[in-house]
Amino acid sequence: MTTTSDTRARILAAATELFRRQGYAATGMKQIVATARAPYGSAYHFFPGGKAQLGEEVVRTSGAAYLALIGDLFGQDPDPVRATREAFRGAAVTLESLDFADPCPIATVALEVASTHEGLRLATSEVFASWIEALAGYYASCGIGSPRTTASSVIALLEGAFMLGRADRTRNRYWRRPRRGRDRAGGRPGLTPFRSHRLRVTGHQRRSPGMSTCSRPRRERLPFA
Repeated sequence: MTTTSDTRARILAAATELFRRQGYAATGMKQIVATARAPYGSAYHFFPGGKAQLGEEVVRTSGAAYLALIGDLFGQDPDPVRATREAFRGAAVTLESLDFADPCPIATVALEVASTHEGLRLATSEVFASWIEALAGYYASCGIGSPRTTASSVIALLEGAFMLGRADRTRNRYWRRPRRGRDRAGGRPGLTPFRSHRLRVTGHQRRSPGMSTCSRPRRERLPFA
């Protein structure tokens, strides 16, 4: 038996997928409800503000899911070099597996509406800020100097690499093997987005909720320029 919560979830899932694949402007409410196999009127029952309200819900819901993913990717690894490298490697594999469609609906929406829709702009801004804050907490716990700047750079490089990879339909130019040859921690080849850059690491460490604390302060190379 289909419940109202099921219908709402289907509409939200359909909108998320369509915004991700074809963008916000190119997606209409009729296509969303058809993809969700829901009555047309139900979309406005659950989202009386129409596509704009639905768009904000997609951004916030997807943003929370990716925030949890950041915790999963970084929270269990005390080595910031390895954790960052593996996050980019996984992103490259994901992009290729999606046939170079955008895996991030937040970025797709942000590029389209930042100058035209204040509500959606604010929603995307809040989501990006939450990602940066979580990642900065992890880098701070590892003793990385300027953790918020580092986290902002990582998020910007990741989103930029997605965009360039989609344009070229390749992952190799933006997630290439490091010149050092092998991953220091795992002893195997790794994929990194850009040349490594030496960052200052402080001796002070803080534990961030849900994130591992690095075993010792040290100067590290993070896999981005």
